[in-house]
Amino acid sequence: MSVRTIISIDEEKCNGCGLCIPNCPEGAMQVIDGKARLVSDLFCDGLGACVGYCPEGAITLTEREAEPYDEPRAMANIAPYGPGTIKAHLEHLAAHGEEHLLSQAMAWLREAGIGVPEGFSGAATVKTAPGPRVSLAAAADTAPPRSMLTNWPIQMHLLSPMAPRFKGADVLLSADCVAYAVGSFHSSMLEGKALAIACPKLDEGKDIYREKLTALIDHAQIASLTVVMMQVPCCRGLLDLAQRAREQAHRSIPMKAMVVSIDNGSVLSEQIVERFT
Repeated sequence: MSVRTIISIDEEKCNGCGLCIPNCPEGAMQVIDGKARLVSDLFCDGLGACVGYCPEGAITLTEREAEPYDEPRAMANIAPYGPGTIKAHLEHLAAHGEEHLLSQAMAWLREAGIGVPEGFSGAATVKTAPGPRVSLAAAADTAPPRSMLTNWPIQMHLLSPMAPRFKGADVLLSADCVAYAVGSFHSSMLEGKALAIACPKLDEGKDIYREKLTALIDHAQIASLTVVMMQVPCCRGLLDLAQRAREQAHRSIPMKAMVVSIDNGSVLSEQIVERFT
């Protein structure tokens, strides 16, 4: 065994809700005796797709001695669940740029006589097209874009919901990676909004995030909340946090969710988020 990244489950925090189970693309987790448990190190690829789906923050990534992840065995584990599960697993690998594991998964499918699920474009999905090259001369003639940032700090652990900038503001809750993926982030998404950023996969203390978002709604009386995420499963946890905060709050505010492509930073979807029922 060698030291590698793998999930860790805090049994004291885990309430056995099972939300992590369908969001583990390798089928590495089960609820046993009322607690989520890692079935085998062999099935956990350490990418942490399940992390953002735990409402209690019980799942984290850690470095420890573990058996190496085994892609063919993971494929054999999930294949009985059908094309939908296989497709979700392949998309998970593609979204994280795991070309080597993706090639292993494709090889296993061929050897097992199982076709690639309809709708999955294959290894090409991990290729990201570079933006157009701009010459230094052309860049010198172009005025730098103006920043639309109007508040500081912006990281959720550091910001205060009582800061004057948030009073009655339209708030943009952005996954950390979005600003790097979207070239026009400031002009197309941030303009006119107060900003908060977070990573639902890697950040700890997400219960604090939920409390701060609730305080923004109730005490800062923000006008609206827009949640923008990347096209990866773990980013969904950011929207889950925002929804739970809104359900916990006494006020009702409009909420919008946006999903950004990992290929070119384009907006794949934009929709109004209804309240839980």
